[in-house]
Amino acid sequence: MQRFIRNVGRLTYKELRSFLADPILLVLVAFIFTFAIYSTATGARTEVSNAAVAVVDEDHSELSRQIRLALLPPLFKEAVTVTPAEASRGMDENKFVFLIEIPSGFERDLLAGRGPTIALNVDATAMSLAGSGAVDIQNIITEEVQKRVAHTELATSQPINVVLHRLFNPNSESMWFGAVMEVINNVTMLSILLAGAALIREREHGTIEHLLVMPVTAVEIMLAKIAANGLVILVASISSLVFVVHLFLGVPIAGSLVLYASGIASYLVAVTSLGLLLATWANSMPQFALLSMPVLIVLELLSGSATPLESMPVWLQTVMQFAPSTHFVSFSQDVLYRGAGFQIVWPDMLWLVGISIFYFSLSLVRFRHAIAT
Repeated sequence: MQRFIRNVGRLTYKELRSFLADPILLVLVAFIFTFAIYSTATGARTEVSNAAVAVVDEDHSELSRQIRLALLPPLFKEAVTVTPAEASRGMDENKFVFLIEIPSGFERDLLAGRGPTIALNVDATAMSLAGSGAVDIQNIITEEVQKRVAHTELATSQPINVVLHRLFNPNSESMWFGAVMEVINNVTMLSILLAGAALIREREHGTIEHLLVMPVTAVEIMLAKIAANGLVILVASISSLVFVVHLFLGVPIAGSLVLYASGIASYLVAVTSLGLLLATWANSMPQFALLSMPVLIVLELLSGSATPLESMPVWLQTVMQFAPSTHFVSFSQDVLYRGAGFQIVWPDMLWLVGISIFYFSLSLVRFRHAIAT
């Protein structure tokens, strides 16, 4: 047993030295867990932020004033009151994205039950704002109208007032979700690529034959590659989560980082074993890259990090239960967003351990077959 541990330790040290001696890999890992996280989280936002709004107020009533004042940051800039002529010119010159036109006698007609309308013009070239921003403005106007008619007979037509409370992300900021999910996706991608590339590189350089004539076994070689690459990604991902996501981007972390680290360790065994498994079927780096692409796409798009797993067909949800990324995404969301403890996430951790054992065993069988031939 001591010899086994000593051999794995020395082989792990060799893998780490090989990684640290490659400046391209160092720059790649640093870039993926810093700038790539920041650019994805801040550049792919889906919610409205600081949208310019103009109001053509021909009613000049208390209600129209309240509607204008209800358009507040951070969703919208302070609403600007314009004339009809300025409104048309402003839309043409891209000075504002939304234009609200409140007709004369709007409040009077509303209280009289005549059903007046408000026109909302949207610059649809701003695709990310046009849809969600129009819904936000509609909700704001509806809320102000309901407040105004709350003590009139019109209130009897709406006996129930639905109040929405958002848990874990009160302002529905996509950056909070995107930053953490990008860390998870990058962990998946790098784990497969680095582990597989390490084995392909050994084969291309001919050093795998040197290892085979030494008093080491296939299990020790595989464990060393998993430990070395897993350790690098574990340190990089935790550092990215703390310094880039939490401190720099300001995304709160609700749960325990120790619990998260234990979960990611189990996940790394599974995905690095998967990378080694793919590498045993490839004879060169281009083949390995082509083989990895569809696997990465499936793991990232169908794991729940891009779209909710519940929105997928039931048969696909069942199939994805055998993918490690599905359980790791669920585990990460529970721990980092909701502050869940071990008593909540233990089923996902158990799945990760079982899938890791399966992938490691399958990869070991393939690796032994590959070196034997």
